Amino acid sequence: MPFNILVVYKKNFEDIHDKALEDIRAVLDNLVSKRDIRVDYTVRETVRRSDFIGRNLAIILGGDGTLTSIVHSIDSETPVMGVNSHPREISSDGSYGFYMGSEPKFFADDILKAIEGKGIINSLPRLQAKIETPSGKILVSDPALNDLLVANTHQYQPSKYRIERFADATNDSIDTVQRSSGCLFSTFLGQGAWFRHVANIEGARFPIDEVGERYLFVSRDLPRSERLEDGSYWSWTDKKTVLTSDMHRGYVVSDGWEETHFARGSIITVSMDGPKLKLLTFRSTMHDRVAHWIES
Repeated sequence: MPFNILVVYKKNFEDIHDKALEDIRAVLDNLVSKRDIRVDYTVRETVRRSDFIGRNLAIILGGDGTLTSIVHSIDSETPVMGVNSHPREISSDGSYGFYMGSEPKFFADDILKAIEGKGIINSLPRLQAKIETPSGKILVSDPALNDLLVANTHQYQPSKYRIERFADATNDSIDTVQRSSGCLFSTFLGQGAWFRHVANIEGARFPIDEVGERYLFVSRDLPRSERLEDGSYWSWTDKKTVLTSDMHRGYVVSDGWEETHFARGSIITVSMDGPKLKLLTFRSTMHDRVAHWIES
């Protein structure tokens, strides 16, 4: 059986991205001529979950937004290789590429390592929400690599809900009613995407043995009088958070892309039970990139 690769790329008719695609296609065409390898290509806008079935490797060409918009459709078994098509070292308006383990100038060496199983495998946890509707129907949100938002679909109206969580190592159990701008949940790595703009946790460091099991939580714009230190305002926890909606319409938003809607009376359970993502890097681990957040 050939080594089966799917390349998903960002197509927006910008020369920098087109050139990156040409460069990696040339490398892959050369490998196909010498090895038992199959390569298929598809644009981000048309890719489907079924396209990843049976693949030995998924290559995502673009930036972090491209990668986070696509990996919702990838299971925990398929390795993912991110290639930054527009690195900041080329242009100041390029992508930082936090999750992108490669870029065109390294691609020829990195793809060989990926094929030969010599890349660094980062097993990244993902958040997921399970929704039980009043009629008993069960919905599951897309897994989130960075963050999940649970909020009123009408952002000009408050998010009203009951919030419950069992006691963890830091806080007692909580069971209270809140009115906020919605609840934001973040993985350890995802805290730099949005969470730190919402909650003031500057200087916080996290034990390395907790970063794969715990997540960050904050109630956005909670009234100041209700911002208690009991875990109901913000917390770093490994316990499931259960929200019972008192909103006419609400939604769960995964990584700012996919929306899963629910009605009043729905029970939303958020946890780290999402399928892990097998992300390849080649010169450093993902944790090396955020060592300043890790407590040694």
